[in-house]
Amino acid sequence: MKLLLACTSGGHFSTMRDLESFWTQHDRVWLTDFKQDTDAISAIEDIYWLPYQGPRDVVTFFRNFPEIFRIVAYQRPDIIVSTGASIAVSSAIVAQLLGIKFIFIESLTRSQNLSLSGKLVYYLSDEFYVQWPDLCERYPRAKFKGVTVSWIAMLLSMSAFELLYA
Repeated sequence: MKLLLACTSGGHFSTMRDLESFWTQHDRVWLTDFKQDTDAISAIEDIYWLPYQGPRDVVTFFRNFPEIFRIVAYQRPDIIVSTGASIAVSSAIVAQLLGIKFIFIESLTRSQNLSLSGKLVYYLSDEFYVQWPDLCERYPRAKFKGVTVSWIAMLLSMSAFELLYA
């Protein structure tokens, strides 16, 4: 199975790194912005760099969108996994257009409401994970499997298989 891991630098990248026990089992490429933390894995991972797209940065969204489409169409991953932030929105739209499964993992910091990117990709996601149980009451499509990333990695392994072979 081939994955495309889409996340911005910083905490979203750190969350994706925490899912290493899941993604190291699969062929993968990364889609992220160039910063010191993301550059740290460039010697061992296949990475596509994009200009940083900040929250509500519509101009960069439209600049990055054709490039994200090109990368995804070329790579043809089985599943796109995103931990956010704004890069998730473009990735989810492209996944929908190309018929690729999309999994979103909301930030641990979002305990009361979804992030803006979470709200925008909620209905575009094949699976949508939150890290606080109360969010499932407000967002019934969301799945809560605990606040530890190791639980999410284990469940993603099962979910990815189920998504492909269901």
